[in-house]
Amino acid sequence: MGTLVPLSDASRRPRHFPAVTALIILVNVLVFLAELMRGDAFVLQWSVVPAEIVAGHHWITILTAMFLHGSWSHIIGNMVFLWAFGPEIEDAMNPLRFLAFYLVGGLVAMLAQVVASPSSTVPNLGASGAIAAVMGAFLVTYPRDRMRSLLVIFIFVRVTFIPAALLIIVWFLIQLFNAGAVAHVQTGGVAYLAHVGGCIFGAVTARWFEDPQRIAEQISSE
Repeated sequence: MGTLVPLSDASRRPRHFPAVTALIILVNVLVFLAELMRGDAFVLQWSVVPAEIVAGHHWITILTAMFLHGSWSHIIGNMVFLWAFGPEIEDAMNPLRFLAFYLVGGLVAMLAQVVASPSSTVPNLGASGAIAAVMGAFLVTYPRDRMRSLLVIFIFVRVTFIPAALLIIVWFLIQLFNAGAVAHVQTGGVAYLAHVGGCIFGAVTARWFEDPQRIAEQISSE
C-alpha cells in the first residue's frame, strides 16, 4: 500500500512569511485541543448536519465545522497539506485576500456537501474543503511547479519530486470518483463532495483573489 504526501513547493519559496497560513494551523490545533477536553458534545454542537442547515438551523456551523477534526490523523494530514500548498498561494494573494479566499472556499465546500446530501443527519467537519480550494488555486497559479513529496510504500520511504499539476489532478479525480461511489450512502467518512466543490471553487476564483503587485514581483524575480 502506497501513500504520497506533499511537503512543500520545490520550485519556489514565498517572498513573505505565510503568517495567515501559520495562524490558520494554530487555530485548528487550538480547536482540536478544545475538542479533546470537551468531548463529543462539543464536536456535535459545532459540526455541520446537512438536514439541520436545510431546515434553517445552526448556520454558524458552516463556518465552525471547518476548524474541527475527527482524529489526530485527520488534523495532521490536513495541516500538512495546508502547509504544503498554502504559503505560495498566500504569497500570491496577500494575507487578507488569502484569509478571505480560505474562509469562502471552506464555506462553499461545506455547502456543496449540504446540497449533495440535504437530508443527511451525519455530522460533517474538517478543513479539507478549504484546503481543497487552496489546492485548486495552486493548480491554476503554479501548474509547472514541482512538489517535494514523501513517498511511502510499505516500509519503503523516500523524498521525491512530483509535478504539482499531476499531483492535484490525480487527487481531484480520486475525490470525484469516490464522490460518485458514495453519493447515495449516508455513512460517516470523508466528505468527498466538499473536496470536489472546494477544489473547483479555488481553480475558478484564484485569479480574482491574486494581488497584482505581488504577482508582478514574482514575475520580475524569475
